[in-house]
Amino acid sequence: MLRPRIIPFLLIHKGGLVKTKKFCEPKYVGDPINAVRIFNEKEVDEIMVADMDATVNGKEPDMELLAKLAAECRMPLCYAGGVKTAEQVEKIVGLGVEKVGISSAAVETPRLINEAARRVGNQSVVVVLDVKKNGADYEVFCQNGKKGSGLKPATFARQAQALGAGEIVVNSIDRDGTGEGYDEELVGIVRSSVRLPVTALGGAGRVEDFGRLFEKCRTIGVAAGSLFVFKGKYRAVLITYPSKREKDQLMLGVKKSKNLI
Repeated sequence: MLRPRIIPFLLIHKGGLVKTKKFCEPKYVGDPINAVRIFNEKEVDEIMVADMDATVNGKEPDMELLAKLAAECRMPLCYAGGVKTAEQVEKIVGLGVEKVGISSAAVETPRLINEAARRVGNQSVVVVLDVKKNGADYEVFCQNGKKGSGLKPATFARQAQALGAGEIVVNSIDRDGTGEGYDEELVGIVRSSVRLPVTALGGAGRVEDFGRLFEKCRTIGVAAGSLFVFKGKYRAVLITYPSKREKDQLMLGVKKSKNLI
C-alpha cells in the first residue's frame, strides 16, 4: 500500500511564484526557489511545480530554473509545463527531477506518454488532467483551460494508463484557488477508472479537506496551492504546511481503510 502524500503545488508565471483562481488572475506571491527552501524545512512529502506560460507561449521548459529547483529540493519533485517530447522528459529527469507531468501534449499526442515511459520508466511519467464542467459533463481542457478536448476525464485517464503513465493528477479548474474543497465527484470518477495512483488538485481550503478526500475517494495524493501560501481572510502571503501532529491525525482515519491502490 502506498502512503498518502500531501503536496504543495507551486505555479510559476514570468519566473515568479503566483496563485490563480479558476486559472485566471495570477497573483505574485514570491520567489519559487525561496518557497522550496521553506518547504524543505517543513519536510513536505513531495512538491509539484508547473510553469503556466510554457505551453500557451510555445516555450520549452526552463531547464536552468529546473536545475536550480532540483538542486534545492530535499523532497521528490514533479514538474509540468511545456513538455512536448520524450527527449525533454529524459532531459528533465536527468536534472534530478523525479517525475514529469504531461498535460496538453498528452491530449494532443497521446503516444508521447508511451515514448516517455519507455525512456524514463512509468514511475516518472505523470499525466495531468485539467478538467472543468462543460454543461452537465466533465471535460478535459488544454492550453491552461482555454481549449476543450472533447474528452471525458475517465476515458482519457484509462487511455493514459494503457499507454504507460505511472500516475494521474486530476486538477479541477472550477475549484482552482476557491478554497471550496475538492470536487469529490470528479476525483471519484477518475479514481474508480484506473489502478494508478491518483493525486487531486484544486479547491483545498483547509487541512480537513485532505482527510475527507483520502477516506472518501481513496486518493494517494492531495495537492494544494493557495492553502499553503495564503493566510487569513485578507490572503496575506505566508507559507505553511501541516505539522506532524496534524498529519498523524489525518492518517489515523486513512489507516483504517484498505486497498488504497
